[in-house]
Amino acid sequence: MPTQTVVIGVDSSTQSAKAAFIDAATGRTLAVGRAAHQVTGESGARESDPEVWWHALREAVAMGLKESGLAASAVTGIAVAGQQHGLVVLDRAGHPVRPALLWNDTRSAPQAAALTEALGGPDAWTARTGSVPVASMTAAKWQWLREHEPRAAKAAAAVRLPHDFLTERLAGIAATDPGDASGTCWYSTAIGAYDPELLQLIGLDADLLPEVAATGAAHIGSLTAAAAAELGLPAGIAVAAGTGDNMAAAVGLGLGGAGLLDHPALSLGTSGTVFAASRTRPASTALAGFAAADGTYLPLACTLNCTLAVDKIAALLGLHRDTAEAGGEVVLLPYLDGERSPDLPAASGLLTGLRHTTSRQQLLGAAYEGAVVTVLRALDEVLRTCGLDPNDGEVAARPLRLVGGGAKGRHWVETVRRLSGRPLLIPESGELVALGAAALAAGAATGQDPVAVAGSWQVGNAAELPPVERDMVTWERVSAVLERAAPTLLS
Repeated sequence: MPTQTVVIGVDSSTQSAKAAFIDAATGRTLAVGRAAHQVTGESGARESDPEVWWHALREAVAMGLKESGLAASAVTGIAVAGQQHGLVVLDRAGHPVRPALLWNDTRSAPQAAALTEALGGPDAWTARTGSVPVASMTAAKWQWLREHEPRAAKAAAAVRLPHDFLTERLAGIAATDPGDASGTCWYSTAIGAYDPELLQLIGLDADLLPEVAATGAAHIGSLTAAAAAELGLPAGIAVAAGTGDNMAAAVGLGLGGAGLLDHPALSLGTSGTVFAASRTRPASTALAGFAAADGTYLPLACTLNCTLAVDKIAALLGLHRDTAEAGGEVVLLPYLDGERSPDLPAASGLLTGLRHTTSRQQLLGAAYEGAVVTVLRALDEVLRTCGLDPNDGEVAARPLRLVGGGAKGRHWVETVRRLSGRPLLIPESGELVALGAAALAAGAATGQDPVAVAGSWQVGNAAELPPVERDMVTWERVSAVLERAAPTLLS
């Protein structure tokens, strides 16, 4: 009987660490360990201590190993997929100089605007990096640190992204991948490397940055003896370069050069993201033109306000999230944390159309509608960047893969279905980021293409929901309010 081999995919997200133990031959999930992160900050600040991420990763791996009942010797590889854009600044001993600035920290909005202007405007940025600086991007956060905490910036002996920090703890090697690096705005997707002129613009020394591996599945090193002792795993197993969480989700869905190209996915989480793997290099000022983990590209749009914002509205109304009803005349744009797509970092929530007859359930339904219309408008731009017309019949008929925590919510699914008019595919696997990371780990251990690995696992089985007639009345009502209110009422 052949010996079972296992790979570990780590999803280190904003809120928690998840370690999925995956059968390397079949893709079957054997166990998932979990541990919480802590996010602090107010008035636009969002920070986490990177050491907490490492402790959570250790806890998640220990929990998964115990739950699976596996011998540690069965594990052959590990990879980390992390929340994108976070700024991690380390001292010479490899310890954080200060808490990490997270992707949803909006304090760097002024620095993003200044950087955009300094290079000559949005088009100049997309030509080089594929993306325009916004508050989320790491370059803007580094610039904020230089201006507001210059001593911390000067103390930097290394600058990392969240997944880089964890990968370095595993392998003892400073490495990243093109996917996560492309979210910094100092990596150029045009040349496939760090851009010297952009580094000079933000005053960042290239020697502080990790090497960029060819793909997220590159075997960049082996698990060190020190890390192995902390994790309870064998020293010497393969460590992949890893990638950002969105890139890993694409791999887990089988999107990429060895799988599906130009097919859209929508992730409903703390943020709402829409993306597709494409061979077309994205250069739209309206979205992030990322690289993918497998050598293709990943045009992506991200909205800051998704499930967390709607849950807040539900809490304020004293309702369960699934008691919502269609909003009727009410429009609620739930931009509680500012907004990224559209780029309105100072925005707050906006409510209009309120009547005596409006119910609490309709108010909650309007929050869903505001969030979904926002993310679906961004989806149309992603499709255009792939060279597709979103109104073309064949393109409109392509299934929308719906993932993330919101994909488990009845009213989220109903609202996306009603406002998109598209067929929906809801994959059975609820841990696509961790699954994609596991495929990267398998690629590092075997040399195989990670998208092909994910495809061979056939874990993409999905519930299929046929399209319903698109609710254009609600679509146009919400869109009209958004267009009239921005930027005057939403800045």
